Amino acid sequence: MNNCPKSKCIFSKIYRKIMRCDNSPIVASVNLQGVIGKDSKLSSGLNFENIAPLLKRAFEMKKVKAVALNVNSPGGSPVQSELIYNYIRELSEEKKIPVYTFAQDVAASGGYWLLLSGDEIYAHNSSIIGSIGVIFSSFGFVDLIKKLGVDRRVYTEGKNKAILDPFLPEENENIEILKDAQRDIFEGFKELVKSRRGAKLKNNEDNLFTGAFWSGKKSAELGLVDEICDMRKKMKEKFGPKVKIQQITTKKGLIKSFFSEKSLSVESLFGKVEERISFNKFGL
Repeated sequence: MNNCPKSKCIFSKIYRKIMRCDNSPIVASVNLQGVIGKDSKLSSGLNFENIAPLLKRAFEMKKVKAVALNVNSPGGSPVQSELIYNYIRELSEEKKIPVYTFAQDVAASGGYWLLLSGDEIYAHNSSIIGSIGVIFSSFGFVDLIKKLGVDRRVYTEGKNKAILDPFLPEENENIEILKDAQRDIFEGFKELVKSRRGAKLKNNEDNLFTGAFWSGKKSAELGLVDEICDMRKKMKEKFGPKVKIQQITTKKGLIKSFFSEKSLSVESLFGKVEERISFNKFGL
């Protein structure tokens, strides 16, 4: 038995017909927000596992003309940055769909890595762009544990297994191991920037690849981004005033949302503090 009122059924049919006849161009939009690589049971940062399904949905939307990515990240894991970047480029080339990336407050370090996934790159005047480099930071507590009378005991197989342990004295050999790894990552980052920006870069390596960062306006002058423009304005320029921008999002589970909103988890609290510190580094 059909419980649907006749008028409602007619309206539904008309609506579906209108939607089929609507030829407005569609742009799928995905937000790439947060510190890259951070993940816990109750809160997720920006990593391949949680962003890949959204990217897949964006590129597989019916009648989609382009994918717009809004990047707001101070960086993080180079591996996760690379995984996300590679997946974006893979989907773009496979589906023959262009990608436009837009820097919001900050697209620095790994955040700029993600920004490079765009066929065209945009920023706001006040966006923070760059920080092309690799960093490792830690603390040394050797003198502190001596004062406290603490005896540090570490047993390893492999003389460098306890490399850069904060409770043990630094050794030049261990520092050199770290620097070698950083050097390889840094060279890969530089090559990516040069391959994606090419002749658009307006400055030499000595200035661009120092770990420095610039405003969106200055980064456009340096060739790190193509233009100063926001996402909606640029998409209307590209696809006309009737373009529809479809935001691709994921729903949080009830329990996860509750803990996230109430900030009851110590792990979650420290994660938020660390994320805040990462953004504060750029004055944000």
